[in-house]
Amino acid sequence: MALTSSYPVLMTTDVAATTAFYREYFGFDVGFAADWYVSLRRDTWELAVLDTGHETIPAAYRGAVAGGMLLNLEVDDVDAEWERLVASGTLAAVLPIRTEDFGQRHFIVAGPDGVLIDVITNVEPTPEYAARFTP
Repeated sequence: MALTSSYPVLMTTDVAATTAFYREYFGFDVGFAADWYVSLRRDTWELAVLDTGHETIPAAYRGAVAGGMLLNLEVDDVDAEWERLVASGTLAAVLPIRTEDFGQRHFIVAGPDGVLIDVITNVEPTPEYAARFTP
């Protein structure tokens, strides 16, 4: 298989609200928009939003919204994003900012349909975890 692209598509009941959330707080731009589907881009990254009731969704799965998903957004300065998004009172954190032994400094917020967004800056892991990484 020759993979040419891969990106998450978030199924939602409110395409406009979900699109606005990712545009306003994470700087995505609209690449394509219909009332049932929006393709969002930021630099080389893509994220799409799809109305969960659309006919392209198999009937047995219509009505389901994105959930049980953690969307990682790796950034240069997680502390600056914490200040911009959470400390300012703009969004509520579901996990406060912290540094993990496995090599991440991060915090988590929830999107409008319950998708968790993990905002991350990679940091040096502890020696115990560093030994687990492959070269």
